[in-house]
Order: sequence, then structure tokens, then C-alpha cells
Amino acid sequence: MENTLQQQGRAAREASRVLATAGTEKKNAALEAIASVLTDRQEEWLRANEQDLEAAERAGMRPALIDRLRLTPERIAGIVEGIRQIIVLPDPIGRVDKMETRPNGLIIGRRRVPLGVIAIIFEARPNVTVDAAALCLKSGNVCILRGGREAIHSNRCAAKLMREALAQAGLPGDCISLVQDTRRETANELMHLDEYVDVLIPRGGAGLIRTVAKEASVPVIRTGEGICHIYVDNEADMDMAARILYNAKCSRPSVCNAAECVLVHREAAEGFWEKALPLLDGREVELRADKPGMEILGARALPASEEDWDTEYGDYILAVRTVENLEEAIEFINAHGTGHSECIVTADYFKAQRFLDAVDAAAVYVNASTRFTDGGEFGLGAEIGISTQKMHARGPMGLEELTSYKYVIYGEGQLR
Repeated sequence: MENTLQQQGRAAREASRVLATAGTEKKNAALEAIASVLTDRQEEWLRANEQDLEAAERAGMRPALIDRLRLTPERIAGIVEGIRQIIVLPDPIGRVDKMETRPNGLIIGRRRVPLGVIAIIFEARPNVTVDAAALCLKSGNVCILRGGREAIHSNRCAAKLMREALAQAGLPGDCISLVQDTRRETANELMHLDEYVDVLIPRGGAGLIRTVAKEASVPVIRTGEGICHIYVDNEADMDMAARILYNAKCSRPSVCNAAECVLVHREAAEGFWEKALPLLDGREVELRADKPGMEILGARALPASEEDWDTEYGDYILAVRTVENLEEAIEFINAHGTGHSECIVTADYFKAQRFLDAVDAAAVYVNASTRFTDGGEFGLGAEIGISTQKMHARGPMGLEELTSYKYVIYGEGQLR
């Protein structure tokens, strides 16, 4: 007898056959219905979110993580705007990437198709529930969502509202489904639901991503591990460098594109910290510095340990490393980064180009905050995650990254 998750998987597979051929107009109508219901019934969603926030506070969750969990009318408006941005994006499904005629007369093309059923395991961010569902829907994919227990009330409410909207638009409600059981055993079962799930995307902290990548038998796209660096060159504009670091670390420290480590050229250190400290002090950022950094920062910093160079804090904590030159910075980033987002602040064109060429990451910046690594900021609409791997998808995963392709061949009786 099938258990609940197997039934959910089977229903998702059946829905995927309908959604794959639904057409752009019908998918967009469903997305508009979702946007409308989330707006019209946002108080319902906010009440559910309040239950999660109260539980998080009772459990002693860190403020930065509570911030990730929190919904507000403004954040819901942003989520809805993200849906409407997806509506106006071109539908990749059915697009033919290339078509050529072979010497034997066969016409061979490559057509974009959905991946099928996508399972997404994520942590305490209720906006992911909607972002992921909307992107999957527009790209013709059915999604099975498994959020963390911290956001279970918010996620249940969002899923219920979206499924109602799907029914109003004439699509199966099972195009979007939420795993109701948040036990670890259920997540493990989802990782092995090979019969129904085509790809699994973990979205959360390093621990979650590594566990899924290690345990899953379903194909996995790794996302989100974000040990991001800002390198301040000796030829940087120090005011600019201080502002970029402040934004990258402090605008939202809990997200994966926030900076976790600043590398400062030895010759720039005193001038840079004179500009940066007043900004960081405003948010009481804890600094963990190497020995040269401690000599400048003194009591303002704590001594860094080796673990600090490989830690994604997700909080107002920043590792500080002093380097002798650009090459040392590049070597350090490639050794300790997670392939997410890296930045150089410099006025030297040739150093900037060397950094762009040599740093191995999904997004490499010159004189701009790493916080821009985001589907919306890149013009992709809401993203399903930031892929840090190199196969199939890398960087913000928008609609096209949620597709595969199949070859279509037209003949006139050719035989081999």
C-alpha cells in the first residue's frame, strides 16, 4: 500500500503530464490567480506566519533567522510583484534552440521541455514556497515542496491558497503540493522518491545542502552555500569599498549572497578600516581577524580561528583577512569560497580583469555588492535558488534553468 508521500508523488507525476502541455496563456492565468489570492487573502497568510514567529521566539531562534521567517505586507507585495514579473517573462517551453537539415534530408531540432517533477527541500523562508512554485509553474514543472518545521503554518497557508488558485484557472491542484510532515525521515524519503521525482533542489544552509547531496538518489542541483568574499585592493576607492562591504554584509546578513569574509590588501588596511568601521559599528558587526588585522583593529576584533575562513555565519559576523596582493586574494578565495559570489573593489582595470578570469564562482563582481546575485536583480524574475555547481545550471536559476530539451526529427521516409 502506498504511503502519503508516494501518493503525493504519483499525483504530481499525473499533474505533470497535464501541465507540460498547458500552454503559456493558461500558465500565466494560473500565476495571475495566485498573485490575486495572495494579495486578497494576505491577512490569512500573515496570521499563519505569526504562529511561526511566536514559536520561533519561544524556541530562542536567532534574530537574523527570525528575519528570514518573517512576512510583512511589504514582503508579500514583493513576492506578488515577483510573480507578475514571471508572468511577463518569455516562456521557454517549446522553444527550438537550433534546427538543421542533415545531408540525408532529416531535419533535426532541439526543443525546450520541462524537467517534470521538481522536489524542493528548503528551510525557514516562506517566500521560497511561492517563488519556487511560480517558477516551476511557468516553466511547466510540477513541484513538491518540503519546508522546515519553523515555517510550517506559513507554508501550509500559502500552499492551500495557491492550490485553490490553480483550480480556479483550470489546472490540477497537484501542480503544487506541500509535504505536510516535517520530520527528517520524510525528507529522507523524498530524497529517494526516484519513481516520481525528476530532480531535487535543496535550498538552505550548508548542512542541509551537503546532507541532500550526500544522501539523495534523486538527481540533485546544489544551491545556496554562500561563503562570499569582498577583496579590497590597494587601488580601491576606500569610501566605495566601505559602502560595498556594509551593503554586502549588513543589508540582510542571513541570505546566501551576503559577504562572510573581507580580504584587505595590506597597504589599504588602515585607510579602509577608517572608513568601514563606523558603518559596521552601526550594526554591531562582530569582526574575527587574522594577526595583521588585529594589529589595526585591536579590541574591536576577536582573533580568527581556521574555522572562520570556512564558515557561513548568516549573521552580523565578519571574518577579516589581510593579504599581500591580488594573487594571494584569488588563491584564498578559490580555496575557501563555495563558488557563489565574489567581489573585487579596485580602480585598476587589469586587476579587475585578472580577478574576473581567475576566480572560480557563479557570479564575480567588480566594484559592486554581492547582494545582487538574485534572480530578480539579474532580470530572471524570482529565482528557485543560486546554483553553485557547473553542470546544467550555474548562478541564479530562472525559467530556462528549469528546463531540459528533447530532439525532434522530421523525415520523409529516410532509413538507415
